[in-house]
This record gives sequence, C-alpha cells and structure tokens, in this order.
Amino acid sequence: MSQVIDTFIAPPCDEQIDILYQDEHLLLINKPSGLLSLSGKNPQNLDSVHHRLVKIFPGCTLVHRLDFGTSGLMVVARNKAINAALSQQFSQRTVMKIYQALLCGHLDNDEGVIDAAIAKDPVLFPRMSICEITGKPARSRYQVMERAYHSLENGTSLLVSRVRLTPETGRTHQLRIHCQKIGHPILGCDLYGGQLLQGTEQTPRLMLHASELHFVHPVSQENFKMLSSSPF
Repeated sequence: MSQVIDTFIAPPCDEQIDILYQDEHLLLINKPSGLLSLSGKNPQNLDSVHHRLVKIFPGCTLVHRLDFGTSGLMVVARNKAINAALSQQFSQRTVMKIYQALLCGHLDNDEGVIDAAIAKDPVLFPRMSICEITGKPARSRYQVMERAYHSLENGTSLLVSRVRLTPETGRTHQLRIHCQKIGHPILGCDLYGGQLLQGTEQTPRLMLHASELHFVHPVSQENFKMLSSSPF
C-alpha cells in the first residue's frame, strides 16, 4: 500500500498570537486562524504556535491542538509536569471546550446531539470519515444561537446558522465532520463541504472559533473559565 503524502503548504500568517494569561506554569492564548498548532514535517510549514512560543517560553509544550483554520483558546504548558497534569484532565474529559461556528443553511432544530464514530479516511488524507465499524466513538452537542444571512461581496446573501458547539470527545476534525453529517457544514470548510460553490468567492477562513475553555489549574486548583469572543 503506497504511503499517502501530505502536500499542504501553509500560507504565511501575519497575525500575532494573543497571550491572554500567563504564570510560571501555563499560558492561555488566542490562536489566529491560518496558523498551524505544531510545525509540519515540510520545512515550509515551520511557522506554528509552538514554534513561536518556544522562543519566548523555552520548554513550553502544547497540551492540545486546534486545526489550522480554527481560531481561539488554547492552554499551553510551560513544563512537562504541567503538561502531564493538564493532559490527564483532557483524557478524563473534565475539560470543557465550547466553540462558535457559522453553519451553512438554517438548522431545523434549535439543539441536538451528533453521535457518530470517526475514522481516518484510507484514501482522502487528511480527511476523516464517519465509520461505525473502524471509527472511534465521537459525540458533539449543538445549540443554535441565531439564524441569519451572511452577506457576500457580490451582493447576494447566504443562509447561515450561528451555533454553539460542545464536543464531548476530541477526535480529529470532529466538529467539522459532525456538522457535515447533519447536512450543515461549517462555512469555509474546504474538507467537508463548507466552501461556496459555483464560482462564487471563497470564504476567507474556516468559520470555527474556540470561544470557551474550562479547566482546573494543576497547581492552584483554581477553576479557570476563559472566554474569547468570536471574530466573525
């Protein structure tokens, strides 16, 4: 079986990382859309959250990642012990992550649960696929915040729903593929059907933002509830 090669080259990202909180143990940052979380194997994909931060905070490590196109909140450990403690919270699912997204179309229901196992797509790397046989269990909740119209530069408008997404598991591309499964892909999603079709302009970014992050500080035991307003 031939090895699948990732040919993706990230365009330059001029936006800066906002550091919202820092102490001697961890950082809380706001990642811009269009920046990798970790540097890729291709030397042209060196720029990333970790590559930038480790120059300022030597020894820092990422506890979790956000997709290239996703913006929003990330917690970064400043040493291995803090990374292990925070990683345990993620693996035990005691960390709450809440996202805002613009979905294509108007959803019929005001809220719901998407329960669909996710597996690596054997052919279309880096896509994932819904597969109840080989996939890992994945569950997401959605809540409609607003049904609206997204104005385009050509004067037309698009039906969109602003939703609050809460993943109960942390599979790769989970929110993107789950939204596609219910027939309302995330606007601007190039992998799962959210790009505008028939020659209209491309959406400038993936309309997905990590807006809330709830966790317990591993040292102070303080409950952190960080908020980041959606940029779209």
